[in-house]
Amino acid sequence: MALFRLGLPGENTLILRGDGVTLRPAEMRDYEEWVALRDRSRAFLTPWEPIWPADDLTRVAYRRRLRAHTEEIERDEAYPFFIFDEREALVGGITIGQVSRGVAQTATLGYWMGQPFAGKGYMSRAVRAVAHYCFVTLRLHRLEAACLPHNDASAHLLESVGFRREGYARSYLRINGVWQDHLLFGLLEHDPILSPRRPLKQPSSGR
Repeated sequence: MALFRLGLPGENTLILRGDGVTLRPAEMRDYEEWVALRDRSRAFLTPWEPIWPADDLTRVAYRRRLRAHTEEIERDEAYPFFIFDEREALVGGITIGQVSRGVAQTATLGYWMGQPFAGKGYMSRAVRAVAHYCFVTLRLHRLEAACLPHNDASAHLLESVGFRREGYARSYLRINGVWQDHLLFGLLEHDPILSPRRPLKQPSSGR
Protein backbone atom coordinates (compact mmCIF):
# COMPACT_ATOMS: atom_id res chain seq x y z
CA MET A 1 0.00 0.00 0.00
CA ALA A 2 1.37 3.42 -0.91
CA LEU A 3 0.99 6.27 1.53
CA PHE A 4 1.80 9.94 0.97
CA ARG A 5 2.34 12.55 3.66
CA LEU A 6 3.19 16.21 3.82
CA GLY A 7 6.72 16.64 5.10
CA LEU A 8 9.26 19.27 5.93
CA PRO A 9 11.62 20.46 3.19
CA GLY A 10 14.10 17.67 2.42
CA GLU A 11 11.82 14.99 3.87
CA ASN A 12 10.59 12.12 1.76
CA THR A 13 6.86 12.18 1.09
CA LEU A 14 6.68 8.76 -0.55
CA ILE A 15 6.23 5.86 1.85
CA LEU A 16 5.14 2.30 1.06
CA ARG A 17 3.92 0.07 3.84
CA GLY A 18 3.77 -3.70 3.57
CA ASP A 19 3.31 -6.56 6.01
CA GLY A 20 5.84 -5.67 8.71
CA VAL A 21 8.01 -3.55 6.40
CA THR A 22 8.21 0.13 5.50
CA LEU A 23 9.78 1.38 2.28
CA ARG A 24 10.93 4.91 1.48
CA PRO A 25 13.63 6.61 -0.59
CA ALA A 26 17.02 6.95 1.07
CA GLU A 27 17.93 10.09 3.01
CA MET A 28 21.23 11.47 4.31
CA ARG A 29 20.27 10.47 7.85
CA ASP A 30 20.41 6.83 6.70
CA TYR A 31 24.05 6.99 5.64
CA GLU A 32 25.72 5.55 8.75
CA GLU A 33 23.28 2.67 9.00
CA TRP A 34 23.49 1.99 5.26
CA VAL A 35 27.27 1.97 5.10
CA ALA A 36 27.50 -0.30 8.15
CA LEU A 37 25.05 -2.81 6.68
CA ARG A 38 26.59 -2.80 3.19
CA ASP A 39 30.13 -3.13 4.58
CA ARG A 40 29.11 -5.97 6.89
CA SER A 41 27.36 -7.72 3.99
CA ARG A 42 30.04 -7.18 1.32
CA ALA A 43 31.15 -10.82 0.99
CA PHE A 44 27.53 -11.98 1.09
CA LEU A 45 26.45 -9.59 -1.69
CA THR A 46 29.51 -9.71 -3.96
CA PRO A 47 28.46 -12.81 -5.99
CA TRP A 48 25.10 -11.21 -6.88
CA GLU A 49 25.98 -7.60 -7.71
CA PRO A 50 28.08 -5.56 -10.15
CA ILE A 51 31.57 -4.74 -8.90
CA TRP A 52 31.41 -1.95 -6.32
CA PRO A 53 33.22 1.28 -7.27
CA ALA A 54 36.27 2.04 -5.13
CA ASP A 55 34.47 4.95 -3.45
CA ASP A 56 31.10 3.21 -3.18
CA LEU A 57 30.75 3.46 0.60
CA THR A 58 31.96 7.04 0.94
CA ARG A 59 29.70 9.86 2.04
CA VAL A 60 30.40 11.75 -1.19
CA ALA A 61 29.30 8.81 -3.33
CA TYR A 62 26.23 8.32 -1.16
CA ARG A 63 25.26 11.96 -1.59
CA ARG A 64 25.63 11.59 -5.38
CA ARG A 65 23.42 8.52 -5.22
CA LEU A 66 20.70 10.45 -3.39
CA ARG A 67 20.75 13.22 -6.01
CA ALA A 68 20.50 10.64 -8.80
CA HIS A 69 17.60 8.89 -7.05
CA THR A 70 15.70 12.15 -6.63
CA GLU A 71 16.12 12.97 -10.31
CA GLU A 72 15.06 9.46 -11.38
CA ILE A 73 11.87 9.68 -9.33
CA GLU A 74 11.06 13.16 -10.64
CA ARG A 75 11.52 11.94 -14.23
CA ASP A 76 9.47 8.77 -13.60
CA GLU A 77 12.50 6.66 -14.59
CA ALA A 78 13.12 4.68 -11.41
CA TYR A 79 11.92 4.43 -7.80
CA PRO A 80 14.64 3.28 -5.37
CA PHE A 81 13.59 2.42 -1.81
CA PHE A 82 15.25 1.40 1.43
CA ILE A 83 13.48 -1.38 3.36
CA PHE A 84 12.96 -1.05 7.11
CA ASP A 85 11.63 -3.67 9.53
CA GLU A 86 9.13 -3.25 12.36
CA ARG A 87 11.83 -1.70 14.58
CA GLU A 88 12.70 0.79 11.79
CA ALA A 89 16.05 -0.91 11.24
CA LEU A 90 17.42 -0.82 7.69
CA VAL A 91 17.40 -4.36 6.27
CA GLY A 92 17.94 -3.89 2.51
CA GLY A 93 16.93 -2.06 -0.63
CA ILE A 94 14.66 -2.52 -3.63
CA THR A 95 14.37 -0.56 -6.88
CA ILE A 96 11.68 -0.20 -9.51
CA GLY A 97 13.97 0.57 -12.43
CA GLN A 98 13.95 1.21 -16.17
CA VAL A 99 10.37 2.46 -16.16
CA SER A 100 9.09 2.44 -19.73
CA ARG A 101 5.85 4.18 -20.64
CA GLY A 102 4.11 4.38 -24.03
CA VAL A 103 3.10 1.01 -25.43
CA ALA A 104 5.19 -0.92 -22.86
CA GLN A 105 4.13 0.35 -19.39
CA THR A 106 6.74 -1.85 -17.77
CA ALA A 107 9.60 -1.72 -15.25
CA THR A 108 12.33 -3.97 -13.87
CA LEU A 109 12.83 -5.02 -10.26
CA GLY A 110 16.16 -5.17 -8.44
CA TYR A 111 16.88 -5.77 -4.77
CA TRP A 112 19.51 -6.51 -2.13
CA MET A 113 19.27 -7.76 1.43
CA GLY A 114 21.71 -7.23 4.28
CA GLN A 115 23.20 -10.51 5.46
CA PRO A 116 21.91 -10.33 9.07
CA PHE A 117 18.32 -10.06 7.78
CA ALA A 118 18.39 -12.59 4.95
CA GLY A 119 15.96 -15.50 4.96
CA LYS A 120 13.48 -13.83 7.33
CA GLY A 121 10.79 -12.92 4.80
CA TYR A 122 11.48 -9.18 4.63
CA MET A 123 12.23 -9.15 0.91
CA SER A 124 9.15 -11.07 -0.13
CA ARG A 125 7.02 -8.61 1.84
CA ALA A 126 8.83 -5.70 0.21
CA VAL A 127 8.35 -7.16 -3.28
CA ARG A 128 4.62 -7.53 -2.65
CA ALA A 129 4.37 -3.90 -1.51
CA VAL A 130 6.33 -2.70 -4.53
CA ALA A 131 4.29 -4.78 -6.97
CA HIS A 132 1.09 -3.31 -5.56
CA TYR A 133 2.54 0.20 -5.92
CA CYS A 134 3.60 -0.51 -9.52
CA PHE A 135 0.20 -1.69 -10.65
CA VAL A 136 -2.13 0.50 -8.58
CA THR A 137 -0.26 3.81 -8.29
CA LEU A 138 2.21 3.84 -11.19
CA ARG A 139 -0.36 2.12 -13.44
CA LEU A 140 2.20 -0.20 -14.96
CA HIS A 141 1.14 -3.26 -16.91
CA ARG A 142 4.18 -5.46 -16.36
CA LEU A 143 6.98 -5.91 -13.82
CA GLU A 144 10.08 -7.88 -14.80
CA ALA A 145 12.87 -9.41 -12.72
CA ALA A 146 15.94 -11.53 -13.37
CA CYS A 147 18.25 -13.66 -11.25
CA LEU A 148 21.29 -15.85 -11.73
CA PRO A 149 20.39 -19.48 -12.54
CA HIS A 150 22.09 -20.74 -9.36
CA ASN A 151 20.38 -18.19 -7.10
CA ASP A 152 17.69 -20.59 -5.95
CA ALA A 153 16.63 -18.34 -3.08
CA SER A 154 15.88 -15.39 -5.37
CA ALA A 155 14.01 -17.57 -7.88
CA HIS A 156 11.94 -19.05 -5.06
CA LEU A 157 11.21 -15.59 -3.67
CA LEU A 158 9.92 -14.27 -7.00
CA GLU A 159 7.76 -17.32 -7.63
CA SER A 160 6.38 -17.18 -4.08
CA VAL A 161 5.10 -13.66 -4.79
CA GLY A 162 3.50 -14.62 -8.11
CA PHE A 163 6.16 -13.99 -10.76
CA ARG A 164 6.25 -16.53 -13.57
CA ARG A 165 9.46 -17.88 -15.03
CA GLU A 166 9.43 -16.77 -18.67
CA GLY A 167 12.82 -17.37 -20.17
CA TYR A 168 16.58 -17.61 -20.07
CA ALA A 169 18.85 -14.78 -21.23
CA ARG A 170 22.44 -15.58 -22.14
CA SER A 171 25.18 -13.22 -20.95
CA TYR A 172 22.44 -10.88 -19.70
CA LEU A 173 24.09 -8.75 -17.01
CA ARG A 174 27.65 -8.15 -15.84
CA ILE A 175 27.65 -9.45 -12.28
CA ASN A 176 30.80 -9.50 -10.13
CA GLY A 177 32.81 -8.51 -13.20
CA VAL A 178 31.55 -11.33 -15.46
CA TRP A 179 28.78 -11.36 -18.07
CA GLN A 180 26.38 -13.98 -16.73
CA ASP A 181 23.24 -15.77 -17.87
CA HIS A 182 19.98 -14.98 -16.07
CA LEU A 183 16.55 -16.48 -15.53
CA LEU A 184 13.77 -14.08 -16.56
CA PHE A 185 10.55 -13.57 -14.60
CA GLY A 186 7.43 -11.51 -15.22
CA LEU A 187 4.38 -10.34 -13.27
CA LEU A 188 1.38 -8.73 -14.99
CA GLU A 189 -1.08 -6.27 -13.50
CA HIS A 190 -3.89 -8.86 -13.53
CA ASP A 191 -1.76 -11.71 -12.09
CA PRO A 192 -2.51 -12.50 -8.45
CA ILE A 193 0.09 -11.31 -5.95
CA LEU A 194 0.39 -14.38 -3.74
CA SER A 195 0.17 -14.23 0.04
CA PRO A 196 3.16 -15.46 2.08
CA ARG A 197 3.05 -19.14 2.95
CA ARG A 198 6.11 -19.78 5.10
CA PRO A 199 9.47 -18.17 5.93
CA LEU A 200 12.15 -18.52 3.27
CA LYS A 201 14.55 -21.39 3.96
CA GLN A 202 17.46 -19.81 2.10
CA PRO A 203 18.78 -16.25 2.15
CA SER A 204 17.88 -14.03 -0.78
CA SER A 205 20.82 -11.77 -1.41
CA GLY A 206 20.56 -10.18 -4.81
CA ARG A 207 18.83 -10.10 -8.12
